[in-house]
Amino acid sequence: MGQTIVAVLGTLAAVVITSAYQSRATRTARKEARRTEGLAAVEALVAALADHRRAMWVREDLRLRDQDWSAARTESHATRSAITGPLLRVQLLLPAAAEAAQTAAQATYALRGQISTANLNVARTEALTAADDLVATVGRHLALAA
Repeated sequence: MGQTIVAVLGTLAAVVITSAYQSRATRTARKEARRTEGLAAVEALVAALADHRRAMWVREDLRLRDQDWSAARTESHATRSAITGPLLRVQLLLPAAAEAAQTAAQATYALRGQISTANLNVARTEALTAADDLVATVGRHLALAA
């Protein structure tokens, strides 16, 4: 009878240990998947911001030089809407970077309607800096989470 009790207790201990390892492995895999998805979202957002920043610079430069900017305007509408999905994903997956992501998007949108080429260049530089700040914020967050 003593051997039976030892065998049952050994089996129960093995089940508990195995369950704990499986649970930990699942949590680790989920955390890594979320990290990977968050990085992909940031990458997509930074690329979309760069595309829109370029499109807006071209558009506004043409407008300021009194040239036809209708094609550039159409392109800027497409690049602006390409920001929405990645911005939302970053805000949902990396809440610690949500404010920096929103700031980077707003800085990029601010290229619109500048009154001079000098102001347009300043706005472009501010948008670049905000995008760099977003990347730095995400990097710090991921380093702390590791």
